[in-house]
Amino acid sequence: MEDIKHRIIEVNGINMHVAEKGQGPIVLFLHGFPELWYSWRHQILSLSSQGYHAVAPDLRGYGDTDAPPSVTSYTCFHIVGDIVALIDSLGVDQVFLVAHDWGAIIGWYLCLFRPDKIKGYVCLSVPYLPRNPKSKPLDAMRDLYGDDLYICRFQEPGKMEVEMAEVGTAYVLRNLLTTRETDPPILPKGEFGTGFNPNMPQTLPSWLTEDDLAYYVTKFEKTGFTGGLNYYRNFDLNWELTAAWSGMKIKVPVKFITGELNMGYKNVKDYINGGGFKEVVPNLEEVIVQKGVAHFNNQEAAEDISKHICDFIKKF
Repeated sequence: MEDIKHRIIEVNGINMHVAEKGQGPIVLFLHGFPELWYSWRHQILSLSSQGYHAVAPDLRGYGDTDAPPSVTSYTCFHIVGDIVALIDSLGVDQVFLVAHDWGAIIGWYLCLFRPDKIKGYVCLSVPYLPRNPKSKPLDAMRDLYGDDLYICRFQEPGKMEVEMAEVGTAYVLRNLLTTRETDPPILPKGEFGTGFNPNMPQTLPSWLTEDDLAYYVTKFEKTGFTGGLNYYRNFDLNWELTAAWSGMKIKVPVKFITGELNMGYKNVKDYINGGGFKEVVPNLEEVIVQKGVAHFNNQEAAEDISKHICDFIKKF
């Protein structure tokens, strides 16, 4: 880990913290919520040892990257703009992309807006869900799950931050990172409560050490959760801004990997495996479902994920 280099790069009007290691073709890693570059620690070491230049930023609003104060500074265009500027700053025309959770959503937008920048995309946990021109995302989510779905509860600026502060940063991170719930989380009214994980274990799983958790806690105690929550607060605005891309397909070569216990996977299982996903992502080359693995598969099944990444990108 001490061989991973860290630097700050100016991109799209903000300062972005980047962790990197190795030389060769660039593999760019985008993390999710509530995470950091650190979520890719295993893949950075693995890929850099196999002839690749692994690059993992803290995304806008996270860790040691700037966090603009305005909620509307976290649209898909802002985040994709950051990533395109990062790619350009690395002095290459194209990269291999690997992304998870919110990073995966940003990865799909990146492939939609700037496919010229991406040689191939290994997507973890979140499939491409094309824009529905007839329904705003939050309306659709409320209709399906009600007002206490976590995404709906994240919407009001400042409110969830207070509820998270009541239980503490360490509790929130332990609660989220250890969840093996397969249904989208419904939060107790008016409080974070047991949050994402009513069955939170007393001891951490083998893939997440106390030192790992402490790293996340240290960073989020410094920044708070607002930056990450602001991504959720732009679901409807992103929908409005991307009307011109309705009906567009993702043309980039893709490999998709999810844990079978990933929250919400069972709700999109038929779409992923029944041809709907392939219809909108025609160059979807492979779908991998990891048995017994939950949402944070890049950490829980780190070696397996690193192998899948290498197997895919070495074909190019």
